[in-house]
Amino acid sequence: MEKIGFIGLGIMGKPMALNLLKAGYPVRVLTQSKAASSLTEAGATEAPTARALAEQCDLIITMLPDSPQVIDVVTGSDGVLAGIRPGAVFIDMSTIAPATARHVHELMQAKGVEALDAPVSGGQAGAESASLSIMAGGSEAAFERVLPVFRAMGKNIVHIGTPGAGQTTKACNQLIVGQTIQAVAEAFALADKAGVDLKKMRNVLLGGFAQSRILDLHGKRMIERNFAPGFKLKLHHKDLTIALQTGESLGVALTGTALVAQQMQRALSVGNGELDHSALLLLLETENQPKP
Repeated sequence: MEKIGFIGLGIMGKPMALNLLKAGYPVRVLTQSKAASSLTEAGATEAPTARALAEQCDLIITMLPDSPQVIDVVTGSDGVLAGIRPGAVFIDMSTIAPATARHVHELMQAKGVEALDAPVSGGQAGAESASLSIMAGGSEAAFERVLPVFRAMGKNIVHIGTPGAGQTTKACNQLIVGQTIQAVAEAFALADKAGVDLKKMRNVLLGGFAQSRILDLHGKRMIERNFAPGFKLKLHHKDLTIALQTGESLGVALTGTALVAQQMQRALSVGNGELDHSALLLLLETENQPKP
């Protein structure tokens, strides 16, 4: 089986790497990762640097917070690019700018390496249950090669198109999710102010045209006041910034996305960035409190 190097063992990356181990893949992780011991206990091995990891692996997967971290891991003095071998495949499953994904693809091509941008959707629950949606940009041949690996982490797996297409699709996903969370939060804030039972309202709406995974899962979070991060609000704000920048570069106005990004920025300014993105409700509750 292909030897896999996995960089980025956070809320999403750790369960994804564990699922690769469960599927029988040899997995190597970075020694300095906080979750390295959990992975080694499950059967992974360690490498001291990204360069050493790349030297020893056929496929290298990154799952990092943003474009700068991906570029640093790829191009640093002890980065992936310094160690990766011709014939390997580099797979970035982070959510980054499409332009950055295309740049990384060019760097890898110069080394004789295929690269895929393959961001995911499904959150922590999807990562843990290996049911993520995976949207990939890059060559068809590279996609077919790594498809068995993707199947160990996800269920809805689609080759979208050329380099950067996966990240563009993820930007579209995030603007839909962001606006839907805002809509659910506004509905709950309005209903609560009117004295409507939120549990009953959610149940009846789930049986109608307003039904959505956001209303189901994040509506439940809002009712239970469970804002422990499955996906941090600050990261979703970053994703909407990527969507807005992409829209600007293509001359596409994203008015609703801009409004939700502003709401998220206000939520960050009051210290809610580390909470789950469903915590947009807290901002609405604060803003709708009676003025003294």
